[in-house]
Amino acid sequence: MEKQYNYVTKLDIKYDHLQLVDIPKLVAECTDKWFNQTLTKVNDSVVRLGIVEGEYHWHKHDNDDEFFFVLDGQLQIDLEDQTIELNPDQGVTIPKGVLHRPRAPKKTIMLMVETAAIQPTGD
Repeated sequence: MEKQYNYVTKLDIKYDHLQLVDIPKLVAECTDKWFNQTLTKVNDSVVRLGIVEGEYHWHKHDNDDEFFFVLDGQLQIDLEDQTIELNPDQGVTIPKGVLHRPRAPKKTIMLMVETAAIQPTGD
């Protein structure tokens, strides 16, 4: 049985190719503390919007790298031996198989790029 988390994760693709992606509109409409929306598909990958505040759980992706890029706020990504702090206009790729926990001390807007097959809550 899959564990349930208090996150809103929308895996449907919100914007087709050639359709304008409107981040400020999505941010203004969001009322959730931890929200992910798949924006578009690019080849075998997807671009997701994260509007987050608080902590995610520790997890890893056995077969998928994951890229985080902060637009606004601050994202801290805990690893087993360090914490990576991302501020606006900063990003990092977490390699597959690396245990990590994202957290946001304040409301944070970020983009994530990952394979379309990734399980967001981890393997």
